[in-house]
Amino acid sequence: MDDFKPAPDTPAEDLSPAEETPSISNPSGLPDDDVAAIDELGRVYQAFKDELGKVIIGQEQVIEQLAIALFARGHALLMGVPGLAKTLLVSSVAETMNLSFSRIQFTPDLMPADITGTDILQEAAGGKRQFEFIKGPVFANLVLADEINRAPAKTQSAMLEAMQEHKVTVLGDTYKLAPPFFVLATQNPIEQEGTYPLPEAQLDRFMFLIEFEYPSHEEELRIARETTGAGKVTLDHILHAEQVIAFQELVRRVPVPEHIYEYAVEIVRKTRPGLETTPQWVKDYVGWGAGPRAVQYLILGAKARAALHGSYMARLEDIEAVARPVLSHRVITNFAAESQGMNSTVVVKRLVDEMHDGAQ
Repeated sequence: MDDFKPAPDTPAEDLSPAEETPSISNPSGLPDDDVAAIDELGRVYQAFKDELGKVIIGQEQVIEQLAIALFARGHALLMGVPGLAKTLLVSSVAETMNLSFSRIQFTPDLMPADITGTDILQEAAGGKRQFEFIKGPVFANLVLADEINRAPAKTQSAMLEAMQEHKVTVLGDTYKLAPPFFVLATQNPIEQEGTYPLPEAQLDRFMFLIEFEYPSHEEELRIARETTGAGKVTLDHILHAEQVIAFQELVRRVPVPEHIYEYAVEIVRKTRPGLETTPQWVKDYVGWGAGPRAVQYLILGAKARAALHGSYMARLEDIEAVARPVLSHRVITNFAAESQGMNSTVVVKRLVDEMHDGAQ
């Protein structure tokens, strides 16, 4: 994030033709309107970070990954121990983006209808009775699925159709979810007793696995000083729903060089132990590799990160930056890896390092 520099505040109409962005800085061939829109997205992203910084101390990488997922139109699974402001971050994002927000607290007794909604018999005019659909909390722009692994598989699966197809089917009737639509789910990696681990099919619906780290010493001092007072910070609205959708469409138009496509396909294929081209150490430690959806999310993540950092095309550094959150929950390690203290995050990091060194 150190290489991000906001665009100058000089209005476009005040620039003479000689002062406009030269073509050499835009080798991507993007239309001028898209170039200006990417510059605007960079300014919005900086304002977004500044606004969240009023309530979230540290976690810069988490905020960047969350922004990438949102502008790439993806869902994210937030993993971290209690007390790292996962829920506060999600609600703050909804506030800064002026989006409708709902929180679903997953518990063992939660039913699918508690998420999607259900038909209720209501009395209509003339004394007649008819069924009326009452929408559940999934009908929001930003849905927080808090501790999603605390509900059984039947309830977890109620989110699948909404996450993949942006619609809900109840008793044969289909209801569309208004865009933009994001699901941000949280999990506690420590307390696993009485939980229901997410099946691989549902994990694959999440674009990113975002891991929260403990704050640094200086950040924890700031937390102690700044969050124990009486005041409550009110966040400004940086974006509204229509702008979010427009930026999502912009991200899809960011060009990708051919070697970036090659990289995405190569690293995903190297996670699959059954292929001849897979490194031997991956075959030794990985039981199951990532599927084609991982390639799609690597490309979309690289596009979004490039746009957020003011670049007009996806770069190798962008795809390397999103490899860990895209792949770490899609690579399943075996017992041999566990016995060596090697998890999927370590596998992905080693693969990225090897491919980077090979490109030198």
